[in-house]
Amino acid sequence: MQYRQLGRTDLKVSKICLGTMTWAEQNTQEEAFEQMDAALDYGVNFFDTAELYPVPPSANTYGGTETIIGNWFAQRGQRDQVILATKVVGPMIKSPHIRDGQTRFNRATIEEAVNGSLRRLKTDYIDLYQLHWPDRNVNKFGQLNYVHDSKEVSTPILETLEALAGIQNSGKIRHFGLSNETPWGTMRFLHYSETQQLPRAVSIQNPYNLLNRTFEIGLAEIAHREQVGLLAYSPLAFGALSGKYLQGNQPENARLTLYSRFVRYKKGHAENAIQSYVDLAQVNGLDPTQMALAYVSSRHFLTSNIIGATSMEQLKTNLISSELELSEELLEGIEKIHGLYTNPCP
Repeated sequence: MQYRQLGRTDLKVSKICLGTMTWAEQNTQEEAFEQMDAALDYGVNFFDTAELYPVPPSANTYGGTETIIGNWFAQRGQRDQVILATKVVGPMIKSPHIRDGQTRFNRATIEEAVNGSLRRLKTDYIDLYQLHWPDRNVNKFGQLNYVHDSKEVSTPILETLEALAGIQNSGKIRHFGLSNETPWGTMRFLHYSETQQLPRAVSIQNPYNLLNRTFEIGLAEIAHREQVGLLAYSPLAFGALSGKYLQGNQPENARLTLYSRFVRYKKGHAENAIQSYVDLAQVNGLDPTQMALAYVSSRHFLTSNIIGATSMEQLKTNLISSELELSEELLEGIEKIHGLYTNPCP
């Protein structure tokens, strides 16, 4: 397993990060324990979760994933072997059951969220605390054209940073990161960090996969030059890049079979693009899943690739992708397909 620097910190995280958003929904605690044990044994030292998880979110399952991880820490006693990341819900995610809908990124709400996560995770510190969505109107899934809302209500970025600074000084969090953030937002956070001597973002967790490479347009240079590396989520596009949903297939218990609300990776030319990537992998004797993951892991602006699995078989396949090196010829083939079907699922 390769390890990469987390921003400008002294932490080194595994190239593969264990994602957890199915635990307490599609996965039981026993299955989650098995996944954490296997990932740690493979060399993964980086786990990512969120107070919102599992997904799809609901009042009945809120905080369930963090609770499972906390129970694992309590039973295994391996907290010091894991770099732990979680996220605070923001107002872009409509969750009235969370803090009675009080989810602005100010000191009171962030501190309440941190304390809740610490209790569920059974730990006294969080290594990486992330803002799940910006506290302002930005493009959501599938949108590329920003339209400003002159009536928006948002918490100033400087106020949020000052709140994070206070919580960091208390020792409850070590570092903070962004998620679903834009180039403008990222640079404003960095500006205030530098001019006001406040904590600096060390990472940005955004979607990135063969069907959605929009991160490359404005954020890749920032990630590289400013050392705010990408934590890539949905590297398999909810499993679509495995090819298992092609020709209308609906595998039993698969995520896109169970939850009709997830249509992000079914749009436009998605099917044609997926078929092309699957064909390219198979012609080269590769597993389509591992090719898709290896591509994400190979990017210069990436810090860690967040994999998720609902079965041990899937997890093992995903972990093995960390050993795969893609040839220049194969990378050229990927670029040709990308040229034909450019970001069909932003």
